[in-house]
Amino acid sequence: PAADKDGNIYFTDIFNNLILVFTSEEKTDTLRTNSGRANGLFFDNEENLFICEGNKGQVSMISPSGEYKSIISEYKGKKFNQPNDLWIDTKGGIYFTDPKYGEDEDILPQEGMHVFYIKQDKKTVIKVCDDFIRPNGIIGSSDGKILFITDADGGKTYKYNIKEDGTLQNKSLFTNVGCDGMTIDKKGNLYLTPIGKFSVDIYSPESEFLESIDLPEMPSNVCFGGKNSNVLYITARTSLYRVKMKTKGVY
Repeated sequence: PAADKDGNIYFTDIFNNLILVFTSEEKTDTLRTNSGRANGLFFDNEENLFICEGNKGQVSMISPSGEYKSIISEYKGKKFNQPNDLWIDTKGGIYFTDPKYGEDEDILPQEGMHVFYIKQDKKTVIKVCDDFIRPNGIIGSSDGKILFITDADGGKTYKYNIKEDGTLQNKSLFTNVGCDGMTIDKKGNLYLTPIGKFSVDIYSPESEFLESIDLPEMPSNVCFGGKNSNVLYITARTSLYRVKMKTKGVY
């Protein structure tokens, strides 16, 4: 899920090929059909909505006026596997994970499951991580200096320092928990949706486990939204949940 500047929540129904929006008036509308099995979403500062389209193997964009276009679909002449989740840095560059799920998950156009970075020109793409089993959730700190990436199959979440050119350095273990998705609050606390658990688990910036938010079904991803950015929205297998928080989100 991703929140726009007004706090409306955009989220995907992957198997029904939909991008939906839960508005501040508490109505659910359809933004896009035939979404290419869209998965991760994120808004930039100009309110463009960027989309990971797994079926089409690309990252695309919908402008505030509704114009749709593909941004990037290949690296070194080869199609991406299945773009899954993304985060936009303070310069407008886009980090995204490129795993593979499904019956043909062993067919990997990129010969592995990696993490890529689309530079600010939206034309140049570089590979920034190639040592993951299956990268999935991704989020960055509010100052744009730290990037968190989860290895869903490796059962670990890592953090990196972001260099000026967008490459990553100083990989370190954040927690021995692999997750589907994640978000961050203004205090720097990280919210993870652990693989196989019916909860959202919250960690301090120092990797200390703080508490869990229990759910009736397994969550997939999280973001802050609402008019004051103080509501945590959680996508799960069949539903969208929300929890009013005592803190606020960054994005």
